[in-house]
Amino acid sequence: MVVALLMVVGLAFGGFAAAGAFNGTEQVSSNSGPAAGATATAPGASPSAAPSSNPTPTPTPTPTCNQNLVTVSASTDKAAYGPDEKPLLSLKVTNGGTMPCDVNIGTSQMEFLVTSGADRIFSSKDCQAKSEDLVKTIPPGASETANFPWAQNRTLEGCQPVASKPGRGGAYYIFTAKLGSKASPKAVFQLN
Repeated sequence: MVVALLMVVGLAFGGFAAAGAFNGTEQVSSNSGPAAGATATAPGASPSAAPSSNPTPTPTPTPTCNQNLVTVSASTDKAAYGPDEKPLLSLKVTNGGTMPCDVNIGTSQMEFLVTSGADRIFSSKDCQAKSEDLVKTIPPGASETANFPWAQNRTLEGCQPVASKPGRGGAYYIFTAKLGSKASPKAVFQLN
């Protein structure tokens, strides 16, 4: 009875080996040749020509921030100021895109500039003690605002002393907010 059982098992293993030879597969051990489970390719066929059961999907590009949609705007808290008032100049950075944007809104990048015609009246960079970088992530549609109370004074590059003051009596001035290479549209206000 034991002999008959051994013969049945031997025939079964022989049948599996014969079937493997007809299918073109090669049974390999982990001691030699390719890794277990590898299949042999037909002579003359390249491995890349073998059909793949799991095609690799093409990766979709990761959306990134469009810095062209980051805008800078300028505004003042009032349209006109008396002699003892400090105009509050506001620089606003807005992300108009659909992805969050990392923007350097530090003092190294921003400038509050006041002009009158071709006359450069004031720049926050002229007497700036030190400048810093401050990178913030601005979500889509969100804004960051920086305010600067202007003392209605004149400045020169290098913070040289200036004796004259800006004109009054209804004179109009233009405030431009700058952040790096971006400049805002002009905000007009009056000094009475």
